[in-house]
Amino acid sequence: MSGLPHRSPPVVLAAPAGTGKTTLARHLVDGDHGFTFSVSATTRAPRDGERDGIDYHFVDRAGFEAMIEAGDLVEWAEVHGRDYYGTPRKELERAAAAGQHVVLDIDVQGARLIRERVPEAVLIFVLPPSVEALMERLEGRGTEQSDQVARRLRSALDELASAPEFDYVVVNDDLEGCLGDIRGILQAEGFRASRAPGLAKEVERMRSAIDALLREEYTNVTEQE
Repeated sequence: MSGLPHRSPPVVLAAPAGTGKTTLARHLVDGDHGFTFSVSATTRAPRDGERDGIDYHFVDRAGFEAMIEAGDLVEWAEVHGRDYYGTPRKELERAAAAGQHVVLDIDVQGARLIRERVPEAVLIFVLPPSVEALMERLEGRGTEQSDQVARRLRSALDELASAPEFDYVVVNDDLEGCLGDIRGILQAEGFRASRAPGLAKEVERMRSAIDALLREEYTNVTEQE
């Protein structure tokens, strides 16, 4: 964006499992240098092909609880009553230093904590186009047993009810269209006065220049109401 420098806020993507938020997050990061992926910490076991430090920071339960105690996580939650997931504070600090949007692919509980602890973050809820599409994606993974699908659907009941808490809602009925919606949201957010740390100084510079013009060039001009 041209004009005043502005802070690039973290962007939170939350959605029921099977909605495609992880795919959206990866396409944002892969398609634009202004986005960087937040690598979450988790206690769950790596899936085939997943790499530590790239897909997740894989830690055991004791290690995760030590991170909580040390304040190294900006948010964390126990998901599906089984595994811990959390966002290391260093991930946000790294993105801020690079002037990038850090993309947080987290659950609703984590989004609520981010809202409390990182108020400048932009929270986006991703809806599936339909329940049928959601089921197709869940069953199409080939990694979910029927009891796991049922657990994720029960979680979706509460997650969907939280959608009005978010800043924006997008529907992932078309990948490219949904990505365009998210980029458009963040482009508009960049124009907020609160995200331009140099605004006050720039405004004062302009006011001083106008005041000087009035004193030097228009001292004999009578002000008109």
